[in-house]
Amino acid sequence: MKKLIVILLSLFFPWMAWAQDYYDVGVKHIKVTSSRQLNDKEEMTICPMDLMEEGFFFPLPDCKILSPYGSRDGRMHSGWDIKTFANDTIRCAFNGDVVMSEWFADYGNCVIVRHPNGLETLYSHNSKNLVKKGDKVKAGSPLALEGRTGRATGDHLHFETRVDNKHFDPSLLFDFENHRLKKDCLKITKKKNGISVKKVK
Repeated sequence: MKKLIVILLSLFFPWMAWAQDYYDVGVKHIKVTSSRQLNDKEEMTICPMDLMEEGFFFPLPDCKILSPYGSRDGRMHSGWDIKTFANDTIRCAFNGDVVMSEWFADYGNCVIVRHPNGLETLYSHNSKNLVKKGDKVKAGSPLALEGRTGRATGDHLHFETRVDNKHFDPSLLFDFENHRLKKDCLKITKKKNGISVKKVK
């Protein structure tokens, strides 16, 4: 009931939009047709150190953390929100191919990059996308400019990690405090309604 009142107030009084969940991208999640990697009960392993050998760049150097992955006020926040300043350059985490570069609902301007091992990284709320679908990109390549498009009232980057169109906590791969990769590999198993992600040594 409380959320309904806040939403109604923000419709009639736009200046009250700040009262909504400030960094939540909403519930309509992106699906990319080329992203399917796993059949039921199949597994794949993602090892950060293997990715680093091909190249790694933290997407927004010198950023500060706004909001982590997880449930918030009864809604799922599907990535990490980080920020530096408006129109700062957002860079690609690893080598890969751009599978999406367009506006999508609450995400606003959004870029998704698919990496050779099946991992995808998503970068959204961009003020401007600098790449197009089909582009090949390297770790550190400029992808977009930091912004507040879509459902965002402050300039920041909403960053997701995904497999098979299912998001999982990016902090399983990324150390957001120190802007580097973690060492543990991840075993990802396809389940009926999603994926299971577990650390493996």
